[in-house]
Amino acid sequence: MLHTELWSANQDLARACRNHPFVRGLADGTLPTDAFRRYIAQDVFFLRAFLRAYAATAARSDDLDLVRELHDLMAGVLEELNLHRAYAQRLQIELAGLRPYVATRAYTDFLLRTAWQSPVGETLAAMTPCMRLYAWLGRTLAPPSPGNPYADWIHSYAAPEFQALADRLEALLDRLAENTPAVRDAYRYALEYELNFFAAPLEETA
Repeated sequence: MLHTELWSANQDLARACRNHPFVRGLADGTLPTDAFRRYIAQDVFFLRAFLRAYAATAARSDDLDLVRELHDLMAGVLEELNLHRAYAQRLQIELAGLRPYVATRAYTDFLLRTAWQSPVGETLAAMTPCMRLYAWLGRTLAPPSPGNPYADWIHSYAAPEFQALADRLEALLDRLAENTPAVRDAYRYALEYELNFFAAPLEETA
């Protein structure tokens, strides 16, 4: 299946994400709280764009089955945003007037440009890596060690509900995309952006 071919072909980037100091800090609980706070704020900006990318794809499609699937996937993003708002309240993260980092803006611009301008198969190839990577990280990092302050984050992405959303997006990719250079490039670009996204909270201070 296409999704397994693409995931296998990009294991170097998936492993680079797993081994990044940011993710290692989540895994062992040593990530500085300020870095996590910056990450959550940036991820809220990203998820809002991810939601709009789903909506744009639905708006451009006459395939009602696809629109229904995208509707359900959008509900998953809204639930994820609810979890992030809870983090923001608990950690006193200011989300009003949020300014994206360069890495965040590059990623969201890529997703939205693809959603509005590219064939649906390429859009799905650009969006699938985020879901599959986080589902994989959730499974890889679970169960968190006792007392890990980021246990909730790990549990959220290891949860069967999130795994199911990733599976559904991959099923759409298999149905609507072909193994073309453009699809392969979109998938790999997204994982490269993911790696940069993890790096940014450790590099940025404001």
